[in-house]
Amino acid sequence: MTGKTAPPAKKPAPAAAKKKAGPAPKEEAAPKEEAAAKEEAAPKEEAAPAATEPPAPEQPPATTDEPTPVPTEAGAEATPAPAAPPAEPPVPAPEPKPEKPKEEPPSCPLSLAVEEVSENSFTLTWKAPEQTGRAGLDGYVVEICKDGSSDWKAVNQEPFLSTRYTIPNLSSGDKIHVRVVAVSASGASVPATMEQPVLIREILQLPKIRMPRHLRETYIRRVGDAVNIMIPFQGKPQPEVSWTKGGQPLDTNRINIRNTARDTIFYIRQAQRGDSGKYELTVQIHGAEDKATLDIQVVEPPGPPQNLKLVDVWGFNVALEWTPPADNGNSEIKGYRVQKSDKKSGKWFTVLERCTRTSCTISDLIIGNTYSFRVFSENICGLSDSAAVASGVAYIEKTKTTYQPEKIPQRDMMEPPKFTQPLTDRTTTRGYSTHLFCSVRGFPQPKIIWLKNQMEIREDPKYIALIDQGVCSLEIRKPGPFDGGVYTCKAVNPLGEASVDCRLDVK
Repeated sequence: MTGKTAPPAKKPAPAAAKKKAGPAPKEEAAPKEEAAAKEEAAPKEEAAPAATEPPAPEQPPATTDEPTPVPTEAGAEATPAPAAPPAEPPVPAPEPKPEKPKEEPPSCPLSLAVEEVSENSFTLTWKAPEQTGRAGLDGYVVEICKDGSSDWKAVNQEPFLSTRYTIPNLSSGDKIHVRVVAVSASGASVPATMEQPVLIREILQLPKIRMPRHLRETYIRRVGDAVNIMIPFQGKPQPEVSWTKGGQPLDTNRINIRNTARDTIFYIRQAQRGDSGKYELTVQIHGAEDKATLDIQVVEPPGPPQNLKLVDVWGFNVALEWTPPADNGNSEIKGYRVQKSDKKSGKWFTVLERCTRTSCTISDLIIGNTYSFRVFSENICGLSDSAAVASGVAYIEKTKTTYQPEKIPQRDMMEPPKFTQPLTDRTTTRGYSTHLFCSVRGFPQPKIIWLKNQMEIREDPKYIALIDQGVCSLEIRKPGPFDGGVYTCKAVNPLGEASVDCRLDVK
């Protein structure tokens, strides 16, 4: 049946194809217009099989690139509408970030100085600033300006991290002002500027101060002493020498300075405490310089302690207190010297030296004596010229005491002999002396008897028996084969006896 009906079923197909292809020659429709044409042609195709023979078996749909039609309520086919994307939730606005505190720029570079000068260049050195900030330094920028001009120019295009820089291509005879700026991400520092311009002139030998070793520490002199100091230096051509104190010129009425080509002499005829302080020496050649500091301390003996008091007297002891002197002599107080004097002799005797406290206790005084006390203060110059004397005196009274001996209960010390260390077996070599040891206790002291093979050893020069602090010893001199056997030590006192033995082998 399917074979007969199959040919008529193929007739509607060309008609449908012609209907579908009819609109195509007119114009090239867009995808939406092609979809509308398919919708109009679809009802006609469905009506064609109804006027002919029964429908043929379903054929597999042809594969096309067109989208599969979707049936509508009216039985027509329509292209599927694209699904609408889900609505996105509103994105919250980002919170404003708190502004970071602005970092401060680095501090000024330190110790800017000229290291070397030649005919057409000079070299600078400096130290890193104390504060560089969190980001750290990007580097330094060196700027120069000719003397008499205010036009500063940077020598280096990019910052560098070295603390030494040589400025080239300069003209001999020029005076150049120079400054260095530290640069970081936070900005530029205050520039470090040379106080004097640098004269571009060849220096045969840079200035250098040869400070003697003993002057590198504080130089101490006593009031009235002369201060005569010579400090050598070097440099070619001859450097300029200058002295200052606290940034101010020296008082020439008190201090004499004499300079030569190789040294400078600092002289004070009679030193006073006001001459103490730090003196700055500068040796300079055309901008290149070297500096040194001379620390002078003029001292004198201190004044006496103040407010010396006799605080307490008890038994054989006395307590004293005082306060430091009003004048320490321009030097640290190293201690105090405490002295006593008894009324009978009137002589002063030192009790304490270099007492570092302002109080003390004096002991071992003699009963029946009356004592006076005085205290000196001491510094690097020595003792004070005078002492502080206690206003009161201390009388050591006789105290009535009765001696009562302590009652000690009597103990029974009687004890029978008891060996605390026994004899031990020994092996010795023929002809070599040997010793046997043991220890015993008992009261009264027990009598010691030595036996060999149960026979008492009497006065025999071959044997030497000793006892010391309870340790018993028996020396057998040059033993032979017949000296081997069992040796016994017996201790006997009125309360009993005890014994120990050992075996001696002679090989």
